[in-house]
Amino acid sequence: MNTFISAVLVGLVGVFCMWDSRLLGRLNFEQPLVGATLVGLLLGDVPTGLAVGAAVELVSMGLVQVGAAVPPDMVLGGIVAAAFACLTDASAETAMTIAIPVAVLGQLLGIVFRSIIAALTHVADSAIDNGKFKTAYRMHICAGSGLYAVMYFLPIFLAVFVGTDLVQAIVNMVPEWLSTGLNVSTKIMTAYGLALLLTMMIKKGMTPFLFIGFLLAAYLNLSVIAVALIGVCLAIVFMGFKFNGSHATAGVDSDYDPLEDDED
Repeated sequence: MNTFISAVLVGLVGVFCMWDSRLLGRLNFEQPLVGATLVGLLLGDVPTGLAVGAAVELVSMGLVQVGAAVPPDMVLGGIVAAAFACLTDASAETAMTIAIPVAVLGQLLGIVFRSIIAALTHVADSAIDNGKFKTAYRMHICAGSGLYAVMYFLPIFLAVFVGTDLVQAIVNMVPEWLSTGLNVSTKIMTAYGLALLLTMMIKKGMTPFLFIGFLLAAYLNLSVIAVALIGVCLAIVFMGFKFNGSHATAGVDSDYDPLEDDED
C-alpha cells in the first residue's frame, strides 16, 4: 500500500470517528483507542494500533470537555500517532511524542472551526425564521459536518503523506502569545461552561451537596471517584429516608406483604 492511499484511508478513519458525535448519535467511535485500532486494522498492524490507542486513551481520560472549552484533540493525535507507528515500526512510546503536538494542533483547529460553525448557526437561525428549512438543514448537517470533516481529514492526510515533521513545524510556527492566549481562554471557558451547566442543573436543595463535594476534594484531597462514591452513598441513604418517611406518613407497614394469605 503506497503512502497516498494510506494517508487517504487514515484520513477517512478520522472523519468517521469525528462524525460519531455529530451524525451517528455518539456510538463511542470518537475515542483514541477506537480510532487508533481502526488505523492499525487498515494498515495491517492491529497490535501496534491497539497499543498506541491504549496509551493515548490513558492520557485523554484526564481531559474533559466542559461547556465551550476545547481540550487537546487526543483522537486526532491518536490516529496520526498510530499511523506513524504502523508505517515506521515505531514503538507506542515513540508514537506518543507525535500524539501530543498533533493533539495541540487539533485543539487550535477546533477553536477556529467552532468559531466558523457558530457563525453558520446564526445563518441557520435566520433561515428558520424565514421558513427556509432546507437552507437551515444544509447549514446544520451538510456545512457543519463538512467543515468538521475537513478539519480532521486535512491534518491527518498531510501528517501521514508528508510526514509528522510538518505537523511539528506548524505547531512551532504558532506565535507564543497566540498559543498562550488560547490556553488561557480555554481555561476561562472551562469555568464558564461549568457555571452554565450549574445554572441549568442545580436546585436550591442541592446546593449544600455541591459545596460538600468541593470541600471533600479541596481540603481532603479526595479523587473525583471517591467524591462520586460518597455522593452515591448519600443518595442511597436519603432515598431510604424518603421512602421510609412516605410509608410512615401513609400509615403503611413497610413489612406488609400483600401476597400473604389472611390468617383469619
